[in-house]
Formats: sequence, structure tokens, C-alpha cells
Amino acid sequence: MIYLDNGATSLQKPEAVKRAVLRAMLRCGNPGRSGHRAAMEAAETVYHTREAAGKLFSCRPEQVVFTTNCTHGLNMAMGTLVRPGMRVVISGFEHNAVTRTLHAMGARITVCGRKLFDWEDTLAAFRKGLDAGAEVAVFTHASNVFGYVLPVEDLAAMCRRYGVPFVIDAAQSAGSQKVDFTALGADFIAMPGHKGLLGPQGTGIVLCKDTVKPLLYGGTGSQSRLQEMPAELPDRAEAGTLNVPGIAGLGAGLDYLLREGVEKVGAREHRQAARCASYLEKRGFRVFRGTHQCGTVSFVPPGDCEEFAARLGEKGIAVRAGLHCAPLAHESAGTLETGTVRISFGYGANNRETEGFLRAIASVH
Repeated sequence: MIYLDNGATSLQKPEAVKRAVLRAMLRCGNPGRSGHRAAMEAAETVYHTREAAGKLFSCRPEQVVFTTNCTHGLNMAMGTLVRPGMRVVISGFEHNAVTRTLHAMGARITVCGRKLFDWEDTLAAFRKGLDAGAEVAVFTHASNVFGYVLPVEDLAAMCRRYGVPFVIDAAQSAGSQKVDFTALGADFIAMPGHKGLLGPQGTGIVLCKDTVKPLLYGGTGSQSRLQEMPAELPDRAEAGTLNVPGIAGLGAGLDYLLREGVEKVGAREHRQAARCASYLEKRGFRVFRGTHQCGTVSFVPPGDCEEFAARLGEKGIAVRAGLHCAPLAHESAGTLETGTVRISFGYGANNRETEGFLRAIASVH
């Protein structure tokens, strides 16, 4: 199988990730709960992953809070900042993890910037939204549907000038695009562990600038006399037993990225995605591509997207079709009624994968 669905999860992981998960299952107890060797090894494993994340994202280890996925982290972040009736600006390319959460919170949402791959439109629309009195901003770093990399540095600087707290959804950028938490000055950046960070499913990270409102309450292995959650991070946000095997695997994925370099990984993914986009255009598909794009490309084939993706699946090519849990992005691009077929490369993007995909396209169209 040629796996081109890394926007959903990175199926193929470095071997070190698998070994780290197994080692933790065999050797690690419950971190912070005891002083015996198994508990101490678990604590060391968890802290190693915090340190690795701190190095990769330019933050302190205690600012790294482990979650079950990116959605968990986004809920925690928005739950801290947003109250019912607050005016929140978002981009026109947000995932349901953002939009459904804000709707559930009773926020007043303003969508800012609907043109794909157009930084000027995105920035002008956000400026207008902030001028109108936005109280919180939430924006994705890269669209999960179209691979549009938003101007997050400029958006972050704009929010800081206006004094508006903001959250960045790094679900599609962490591991392939630079994410500098300190330089961005975000209140929160949420990301999954199982996509570009190459960890197992069931893992995630939310980077927290100061404090956070807990989603869960319970034991932390610290300050047990308190009947409130500890004030200090990360304990304040990590109630209950952590997914130590998952965190161990995530740590190995972060170690790989620190050695390899996210810029190198991102360039590799983008190169192969651009080659696919060019070929698809030559064959007459409607292809969504632009200057500011990562290793993800969407296209509209003749006929039904789901059926086309199924035919590719029969040829051994794994892609995703439909609305990709992001109807707002499709509404912005004019594909809400059709959906798209999406190819998304991972850390091991190479010519063999691309050539296999191109052969399959030629055989089904």
C-alpha cells in the first residue's frame, strides 16, 4: 500500500517509536505515584518527552501538557479563553474541532479570510475582525483539506498588537513546519501526537503560556491534600493516569524530528505534493494549489469523490475523500457540495510513493 493519508494519521512510524511504546509497556509504572523503579522510569520517560517537545517548540517543559489528541487540547484552550457571547474571530479554513467547540460554547463567531493561498486576504480580514472588537482569535496553521499554510507569524503579531488572546491549531503543521511558541506569543498551541509528530494515536500536546482551565479533575500524584487542581502546570491540566506508552512513543517521534529537522521533512513532503499537483492539472483535474502550501493537495475528479478514492484504494493507494471534518474550508473554496480527494504526504515522502500514485491515477482516469 502507498499511504497518502498522513493528514489523518501517520500510519508509518520510525522504528524507534514502536520500540519505545513496547519498552514503556514492559517497564513503566505510574509516574508520580511511587518511588519504586518502575514509577521512576515512567516519570523519566514522560519528562524526556516534555523536554523534547520544549526543544522542538521553543518552550519550557512545564508548558507542555499531554492530551489525548489535538481536539482535546483545543477544547482545553478555548474553554479557558472563551465565555458565552464572546466575539471570536477564526479563519475560513477551520476544522470542526474549532467550529463545533465554539458553537457549543455560545461564542459569536466571525469568519475572517475565505480566499485560498491568499495571505493578503487573510490578514486584511483578520485586521477588520480585530478592529470590530474581537475578544479571542483562533486560527489554524495549515488547512487540513487544502494544505494552505496561513501567515501565522503575522496573525500572531497582529493579535499581540490588539491585545487579543489567541489559539493556534497546529494539527497539520507540527512536525513539518516551524512552530516557535515563545516567538509567536500564543496563549495556546494545540497539536496531535499521531500525525506529523509521529507518535501513537491517543496522544497530543497543548502548549500553555500561563495557566489553563482544567477539563478533567482528579489525581495528579502531587499536592493530594488539595481539593482543587494544583495551580502549577502541567499538573493542573493532567488529571488521572497518563498514557505513558503513548507518550514514550511520542518522545521517540520528537527525537527523530529533532535529529532530522522539521524544515527538511516539510520540504520533502512539499516537493512530492507539488509534483502530484502538476500531474493532476495536466490530466484536467481541478487542483487546489498555491504559493503557501504544505505537503497536502486536494483535487476534484470527474464524478463522485468517494468513488474515485475507492478506485484508488483498489489500486493500493490510500487517500481521503469527502469533507474532511472541515465544511467551513470547503465552503470557502466552493467545494461544499462535491468535497475533494486529498493526498497528504508524511515524513518519508519519496519518489516511489509519488510514481505509484501517478500510475494509479493514469489507470483510473
